[in-house]
Amino acid sequence: MSADVLDILDIERGQEQEISKDAILGQNSKPKKKSLVGPRKPEGMAREVYNLFDRSDPPPLFMTDFKPSAGGGYKNVKAKLGIKKVRQWKWMPFTNPARKDGFKLNHWVRSNDEAREYAFCKFNKQVSIPTYTDAEYTQHLMCNTWTKAETDYLFEMANRFDLRFIIMKDRWDRQTYQDRDVEDIKDRYYSVCNGLKKIRAPPGTEVKIQAFDADHERRRKEQLHKLLSRTPEEVEEEQNLIQDLRKIELRKKEREKKAQDLQKLIQDNEQRASQQQQKKSNAPVVSGVKKKKERNSVSVAPSLVDISQIESTAAIKYPEFKTSAASLRSSRMKLPQNIGLKKIKALEQMLKELNVDSNPPAFADVVQQFNELRNDMMVLYELKQILTTTEYDLNALRLQYQEVKTEAADSDAGGDVDVMGSPPRNSIADTFEVDLTPNRKRKAALEQVNILKRLKKM
Repeated sequence: MSADVLDILDIERGQEQEISKDAILGQNSKPKKKSLVGPRKPEGMAREVYNLFDRSDPPPLFMTDFKPSAGGGYKNVKAKLGIKKVRQWKWMPFTNPARKDGFKLNHWVRSNDEAREYAFCKFNKQVSIPTYTDAEYTQHLMCNTWTKAETDYLFEMANRFDLRFIIMKDRWDRQTYQDRDVEDIKDRYYSVCNGLKKIRAPPGTEVKIQAFDADHERRRKEQLHKLLSRTPEEVEEEQNLIQDLRKIELRKKEREKKAQDLQKLIQDNEQRASQQQQKKSNAPVVSGVKKKKERNSVSVAPSLVDISQIESTAAIKYPEFKTSAASLRSSRMKLPQNIGLKKIKALEQMLKELNVDSNPPAFADVVQQFNELRNDMMVLYELKQILTTTEYDLNALRLQYQEVKTEAADSDAGGDVDVMGSPPRNSIADTFEVDLTPNRKRKAALEQVNILKRLKKM
């Protein structure tokens, strides 16, 4: 320490003594005896893992430089000690370029850094405030609620306080000029800046405008004030309402799940009924009495179809978001879970045929029109299914009628007595036992509509 003080004060020293490594590290004392007991195994570490470590060469406590050219390894790095003079320090005056009054202070600096600029002046960041001419103001920047003198005073305050609008509002000269809100000051400043950017921009270039909505900012502050000024009773009431809303949503989800399960059961019943009907239609024709008994009972499908009822049942019920929380607009286009995979594939195929994107951008009008389009597609799909079923039933009835007509012709040619000796029939229509009730599929559809109406009323 004394040698360093002498070097700093530039005082000559006497006979210098060489500084050794042992003197610094204090290794002149007797070496300590090494304990025969090694370090203990840490708790929780397996013995096999502990034996992998070389306990004679412990790892370093901090990162060291590894230089392969110098031999490598942290053990080979040695302190390079020598007899050198320390760098000189001087008590020098300095000025801060950020200050404009030329105020001087003194500090210690190294002799090599006398001409270097003050290090902390780089933190003096200033906002560039635009300026305008009288011609630019009269042609493009005039405003009915702001005078030129008031606008000049605004930009002077902005340059003085570096766009700290709260301080500008506090220091505003209310005796000379009209009292302004922070939002009015911001709106006028950004409108002038945007006007100057548009004027000075070269033609054909895109101008980046700083948008500011004063009315929105006022509403935001008003809502924030109402939120922060709530009483504990109002906060508790809001929490209770949120809990009630969650309970209502849970009940709604349970009802939707029950409706989906019920609809799934109805669809399974419809599939079973259609399979049984196909089996009956594909069954072999039996001659004699059984053949006549089967022909005597014929199911006739109703001729009229209620399109409004089909539209109400086939319409897609998209999820509704009535909560106060934020939600994505694209989630309104998500199909509900009660729509089967077959219908989803049909919708995708129809969209592909119309060259419509299956996942369009979620703008408000796009979402509404896209949902309406898929509703119409679903109604069209249901009508096609009904048409296919009706055509199938019509073809089956036509074939049965042809068979009955042929049999009646054969009976007229052979006599008026049939195989069982029954009395003769007056006409071919008497051979039918017409069943005017709907078939099973339509019964299931009507039951589904009634159940869903009851669920809505709950």
